[in-house]
Amino acid sequence: MAFFKKFFSHVIPQKDPDKSTIPVKDKPKPPYYGTVTPYPKFDATSDASTLQSAIKKVDKDVIFAVLVKRSNEQRQKIKAVYEASTGQSLDKALQSALHSHLEDLALALISTPAHFDAYLFRKATKGLGTREHILVEILATRTNQEIRDLKRVYKEVYKTELEEVIKSETSGDFTAALLAMLKATKDESTEINNDLAKRDSEILFEAGEKIKGTNVSAFIEILTTRSAPQLCKTFQQYATVSDITLPKALQLELKGDIEDCLIDIVKCSWNTSAFFAEKLHHAMKGLGTNEDALIRVLVSRSEVDLKKIVQEYKAMYGVSLQEAIRRDTKEHFESALLALCGPE
Repeated sequence: MAFFKKFFSHVIPQKDPDKSTIPVKDKPKPPYYGTVTPYPKFDATSDASTLQSAIKKVDKDVIFAVLVKRSNEQRQKIKAVYEASTGQSLDKALQSALHSHLEDLALALISTPAHFDAYLFRKATKGLGTREHILVEILATRTNQEIRDLKRVYKEVYKTELEEVIKSETSGDFTAALLAMLKATKDESTEINNDLAKRDSEILFEAGEKIKGTNVSAFIEILTTRSAPQLCKTFQQYATVSDITLPKALQLELKGDIEDCLIDIVKCSWNTSAFFAEKLHHAMKGLGTNEDALIRVLVSRSEVDLKKIVQEYKAMYGVSLQEAIRRDTKEHFESALLALCGPE
């Protein structure tokens, strides 16, 4: 939390707003920051047979030893072989063998990323109340292609357009912001345009602090379409036209769901790993544990940037994520989550 408090109160000095990042053509593939990697001696038939036996015996150790040590792509192959050889749905088989949070974790692990996101979106909008922060978390941290996949799968599974769900479950500027992210048109390049950053910072200043009221549409347009590196440059440029940081301006100018939404976008743009570290911290802070949040973050980021999230957690809270999990969870659920986190 201190990381973002510092960000909200002061201008972060590490990045020079007068220096552009020059993109390098044909640059090497970026390093992998996931904690789950493809199992080297993978055999889908053998794993499916092992899983079938473990489910029949309700051997939780074996079930999760298979699931957490295989990549998602490998799990899909295991699922296909299992269902072809047994004639039974793997989802239903796991539901019959497991219960509560272990069941939720197992089902999350055997879902494709798009199906898991669709399920999360459905769960966040179904029933009494809408879990707005989950909708923002998904749309603000997925790539354009992942959002397009989410929309396609949601329509296939739940027989309705995601746009209609958002319109029916949210309102006002918050709806506009979610729909803007759902367009999946965010710039994903690493190139930074200093002139654009300067222009955007002035537009945001004019739309907020300088006028009575707030031109929210200007904030939505810029924050939902610019790349993360470009927004970081804009945050720095904003400090040259205002006495306060952009996140602080958002806190002063906006209230409610739209304030939380745009601030989360700012956090993700500056440091996605720190954003998720904070989510995990809140899931285990105080009395009780939000197991759903632990599953959501650890599974969805295990092949993306969980290694960096683990590092940020230790830097932000002075204790390892693994130690925090050991304090707040137990037995098979604890061991499965620790396996997803990787070694300390």
